[in-house]
Amino acid sequence: MLVTCHLLTINIMHNFVFHNPTKILFGKGTIPAIGPETMSFGGKVLLVYGSGSIKRNGIYQQVTDSLCKSGAEIVEHQGVQSNPILSHVREGIELAKKQKCQVVCAIGGGSVIDEAKAICAGAVVDHDVWKFFTGKKSVTAPLPLTTVLTLAASGSEMNSGMVITNEETQQKFGFANKKLHPKTSVLDPQATCSVPADYTAYGAIDAIAHVLEFYFTTQDPDTPVQDRFMEGLVINAMESCDRVLADLNNYQGRADLMWTATLALNGLTAAGLGKVGFPMHLIEHSLSALYNTPHGAGLSAIIPAWMRHQSQRAPQRFARFAERVFAFRSGSPEELAGKGIAALEEWFRKINSPTSLQDLNIPKEEIPRIAENAVAQAKVWRMPDYDSERIQTILAGC
Repeated sequence: MLVTCHLLTINIMHNFVFHNPTKILFGKGTIPAIGPETMSFGGKVLLVYGSGSIKRNGIYQQVTDSLCKSGAEIVEHQGVQSNPILSHVREGIELAKKQKCQVVCAIGGGSVIDEAKAICAGAVVDHDVWKFFTGKKSVTAPLPLTTVLTLAASGSEMNSGMVITNEETQQKFGFANKKLHPKTSVLDPQATCSVPADYTAYGAIDAIAHVLEFYFTTQDPDTPVQDRFMEGLVINAMESCDRVLADLNNYQGRADLMWTATLALNGLTAAGLGKVGFPMHLIEHSLSALYNTPHGAGLSAIIPAWMRHQSQRAPQRFARFAERVFAFRSGSPEELAGKGIAALEEWFRKINSPTSLQDLNIPKEEIPRIAENAVAQAKVWRMPDYDSERIQTILAGC
């Protein structure tokens, strides 16, 4: 007897490996632990930080006291910009090599941590660090990294990615490698209380953007565990941001926002989703590279336009987002999608973040230039469907 087997095509969670080696120390009073944590990887420390705000709010003193008490020899590399530039990364690499640093400690937000990662990768090789970002070289044995986080935004404190701007070519490229995970990251919400309202808002938007990239680019229409997790992160990012903007010293709001931003891009949100992309970041990187736009501000101008563009192709997932995040119930998938996008855009306006290129003082005549700049990153990230024409269409909707 001939038995015929019929295979049904069903949607199932994709196979995945989740391994995040970063140790997190979270809560009040955790900064003094950075000394022992860092010293476990080496005694000569390259201390990387920004413009000096950490000296005014006392965080620098807490970190250096802890390092010195643990017996560390400190070499300082300061002056990291909010969009870190390649020339400053190269200076840090040369300093680390010359001083024979054994470990890097970063105090700051995503920009500082990203530059520190690039230094960790570049300090142990003879070739130029930019080759990592163009895909010509891969990371093998970087210096170990510890961090003290001062801005809830990028998730760099618990992921393997870094973004650097090459000011000579005006390209802002991102690169990730599993060996770039920080060894230990200290997250004391009190360290973010001095962050002003605008950058607090930009950080929340960055975290939301990380979630939405995965939520809307997965090709699997039914991922219930991940969907609920990501929807909850978006809701919490907005609610905690609102609480903080009402009172910049609201500890619980700062804590919720800090942990939300970390979870948004530590590997958990993308688990089981299959192939995903970063189209909104792809386009925004060109704004930052060409105009030094604050990353979160650029994203808030790009996100609604990209969502409107993408929802025309697949409105169902955008309708689900509108239902679950903003509690809209009536209307066709197209109508619900529109309502959800409008509600998110209105929240951006509520927290005084830009929602158009005009808000960023970027004239529409610049759109072809921005698109051409973004195409270079699209090639490196293997996103051929984002050609100049499509990117210009999205930008025209900003």
